[in-house]
Amino acid sequence: MYLNFYGFKENPFNITSDPSFLYLSNTHKEAFNHLLYGINQRKGFVEITGEIGAGKTTLCRALLNQLDEKTKTSFIFNSSLPENQLLEAVLHDFGIIPERRNKAVFIRQLNNFLLDQLSKGNNTVLIIDEAQNMRASSLETIRMLSNLETEKEKLLQIILVGQPQLRAKLNSPNLLQLKQRISVRFHVTPLEKNEVREYIGHRLGVAQPTRQIIFAPEAIDAIFSYSKGIPRVINVLCDKALLLSFVRECLTIDEDVIKKSIEEIEGIFTMAVR
Repeated sequence: MYLNFYGFKENPFNITSDPSFLYLSNTHKEAFNHLLYGINQRKGFVEITGEIGAGKTTLCRALLNQLDEKTKTSFIFNSSLPENQLLEAVLHDFGIIPERRNKAVFIRQLNNFLLDQLSKGNNTVLIIDEAQNMRASSLETIRMLSNLETEKEKLLQIILVGQPQLRAKLNSPNLLQLKQRISVRFHVTPLEKNEVREYIGHRLGVAQPTRQIIFAPEAIDAIFSYSKGIPRVINVLCDKALLLSFVRECLTIDEDVIKKSIEEIEGIFTMAVR
């Protein structure tokens, strides 16, 4: 609705995981480097955690864009699948047509695929998003996939991405073997206050407005206070603030606009006293 008013090429604060809008804060840079290290050094298991809306999925999408054609990937979004369906989804994502719907067949075909990729000098990566939703049996099956290796290196690099509950789940006694195999771990923390200002400026810049939009310092403080530095919450709030400023035909987002936007988001509607 407000795109034409500001002259945006696209919505700067969509909550979709668009890697073109990725802002690499200090914590996101570290997470990205941990991912690349785990893949390039063939470390087997990598664990990336963070709060809801911290930007984990966006990081993974940016990672896929960064990897070259020598790295074959499978990105699983539905982590709650039963183990056999999960394995079948992995095969399909790698372009493998299952011979039969049988766990042993799935693993044999995957192993053959991995060995073939290794012979071609390729690396193979499996990313599982929202891994905190995985069943214990599925996690154990994923652990078994890490047994697919040569004497010198892992054939499959497995990245588990999830909310902090993933760490708690992996601490359960029946998943101890899996936890011990995770050699690279990183937790994505929220943005700092100065990063919130840079984050907003970055997203506005990518959307390329034709009119200058100003977020007042007090507005940034209010955004940080409400969002606690979580990117998804910042997006929701800034989107609402731009809409309200559009209605007011104003290019400066001040503290009042942010407070009114928070009230609308929270469903609080106050009546003016006349």
